[in-house]
Amino acid sequence: MASESRTLTVGEVIDNSPVSGFQIWAIVFCGLVLTMDGFNAQSAGFLAPSISQTLGIPARSFGLIFSASLFGLMLAAMASGPIADRWGRKVPVVFSTILFAIFSILTARATSYNELLIYRFLTGLGLGGAMPNAVAIASEYSPKRLIPLFVAGLFAGMPLGGFICGAASSAMVPIWGWKSVFYLGGILPLVLALLAIKFLPESVRFLSTHGGDEKKISKIMSRIAPNIPPSAINYATEEKQHKGVPVKHLFTEGRASGTILLWIPFFMNLLILYFIASWLPTLLREQGMSVAAGVTATTLFSLGGIVGTLIEGPSMNSFGAWRLLLIEFLLCALLIAAIAYLTSPFSLIATATFLLGLFVTGAQAGMNVLAASFYPTSIRSTGLGWALGVGRIGSIVGPMLAGFMLKSMGWSPHQIVLSTVVPALIAAAAVMVSTLIGGSSNAYNPEAFRAEASDVAEFV
Repeated sequence: MASESRTLTVGEVIDNSPVSGFQIWAIVFCGLVLTMDGFNAQSAGFLAPSISQTLGIPARSFGLIFSASLFGLMLAAMASGPIADRWGRKVPVVFSTILFAIFSILTARATSYNELLIYRFLTGLGLGGAMPNAVAIASEYSPKRLIPLFVAGLFAGMPLGGFICGAASSAMVPIWGWKSVFYLGGILPLVLALLAIKFLPESVRFLSTHGGDEKKISKIMSRIAPNIPPSAINYATEEKQHKGVPVKHLFTEGRASGTILLWIPFFMNLLILYFIASWLPTLLREQGMSVAAGVTATTLFSLGGIVGTLIEGPSMNSFGAWRLLLIEFLLCALLIAAIAYLTSPFSLIATATFLLGLFVTGAQAGMNVLAASFYPTSIRSTGLGWALGVGRIGSIVGPMLAGFMLKSMGWSPHQIVLSTVVPALIAAAAVMVSTLIGGSSNAYNPEAFRAEASDVAEFV
């Protein structure tokens, strides 16, 4: 029988109950959104040679087109978080998915450089708005103890989407041309968005925090924990409300140092990821290897990323967040140096590339887990969106910095790749500094993944 003096909050029920099929469905749906996000984020890169040939646009001009989508992604990630923290996560996810679906289709109809530039920027706006809010929904339906497993695994959708796009491009372009891939990249997320309108639930933690309809909350909770009677659940959260501009609360209540020490690795890690992805084929070509070798190495880098995201969550639970991330960033530095200096055999270079993809993409998934865990529900989308936005600045700066080193400083691809050891060491240093911060101000605190003890059993 339920206790008359004690009721459970929505968060306590989720954190301490077995994971229901309803929760798994919500998390998987968010994973599908990220897979389509990854597909569309990388589609232009795969199709650039075909577009260049068909439209007569010089290949060297595509750098700005790639940067346009990243810039749009950065702006939307930062803007959509505060919107979601005020009005809910579901609407931004649906709207953003429709947005990047439509502009993927329009990209297929582009006939000029300027049209490509505009459509890729607008596609980036959709991609940036979907990602942080899908992650917020998934993390808020996850028990606290399983956030590393679910959220890190969720990010396997990004490299998986890129892998699917690469496979689709190889199969479709010779038959139907490059436009067919953009059409596919638009139709699939459009269908997904329409399904989301009907089947994707709003975050129940958000509804509870913002005084949502109790009947709606009760219906969701009955699917999460059917054995707990509605009278045993307090639908009004005890979490503190954050009024005003959500971004400022990333730096209040002792969170300033934690936020900054999250942002530094976010920036550095995405700088490394895009830096390596952009210059790896060129480096291998300079070392006398074939174009096919560069494609193989890049594919292995992506496959390593898929494996890295899948094992990151269990590894964080086993070793602790700060230890794991410190090791990953240090190993990234060593592997980057190895790839820069290795000239043969290719099997050794391929192994190093696979491992680098595993560690750098795994670390990115781990950073996303920390951002989802560090911020309370009322500012979680803002925290995630701004961390991802700062990271996207790194992804824009990386290729631009490489171009400056090549053209203005006269560096070789070997020297350019080797220089990315520095951001890896800076990210490792930020993780080390975090150990000087205690308690809830430390975003790398392992206590963030432990659910508080509660009396769920007495209500069942």
